[in-house]
Amino acid sequence: MSWINRIRKSLPFREKRETPDNLWVKCPSCSEMLFTREYEDNLSVCPHCGHHGRIGADVRLEQVLDPGYEFLRMPEVAEDPLKFRDSKKYSDRLKAARSVSAHADAFVAASGSIEGVKAVVGVQDFTFMGGSMGMAVGEAFVTGARRAIKDRCGYVVFTAAGGARMQEGILSLMQMPKATVMTRRLKEAGLPYIVVLTDPTTGGVTASYAMLGDIHIAEPNALIGFAGQRVIQDTIREKLPEGFQRAEYLHKHGMVDMVVPRGEIRARLAQLLDYLQPAGVA
Repeated sequence: MSWINRIRKSLPFREKRETPDNLWVKCPSCSEMLFTREYEDNLSVCPHCGHHGRIGADVRLEQVLDPGYEFLRMPEVAEDPLKFRDSKKYSDRLKAARSVSAHADAFVAASGSIEGVKAVVGVQDFTFMGGSMGMAVGEAFVTGARRAIKDRCGYVVFTAAGGARMQEGILSLMQMPKATVMTRRLKEAGLPYIVVLTDPTTGGVTASYAMLGDIHIAEPNALIGFAGQRVIQDTIREKLPEGFQRAEYLHKHGMVDMVVPRGEIRARLAQLLDYLQPAGVA
């Protein structure tokens, strides 16, 4: 053994501590490195550039609803009705999505209150197969609407989707008129239906219940549209304006009522629900 190794072994070095892989998170917008804990405490919003990160359904519900809310039981639907297969079986894709999710599909609804104002809140989870709209999502949306009608309270839906679920074909597209009918029933019951558009909200979801609210709120810089920008640009053969299909552009052109930072959404929803809720609803 060389003298340098003997000296090194005799010195009281501490063992190297392992650094958790999830200690830091990189902002996808400004590339700043952020402490994960601080980022999450700031509601997954970058404190440097204000970028609103995507969050899951459970986190969203915890941010919006008062403690003690109740998850609604979702009806079972036929899985893989078309026995669809692309590079993988649809059934295998569902299993993979469920292995990293606490829920059976991309839409979750809960009953509770927002700052003491009763409400049913539905959340679309983009992490589950891109928040795509299939039969399970359609039934979950309807379940939330029915509960709101039963409880005589407002229905708030947070949208985040890449569109219809292609593995379910026409059965997926049928969820658009189904959800549309329920928004009409909410209106007939005199109950507020408020949509919060988050990044991204596209495809068949935008073409149905995402744009049928009494009030449309959007998170800053959220992508909102039906077809993709490249498809539109190639179709009309014109360069699209800067900021096209972003929340601020849609607000400027009257398609969105307000753009509200995530930290203010809870209070804004409580204010709107309190104003729009039928008399006698707590």
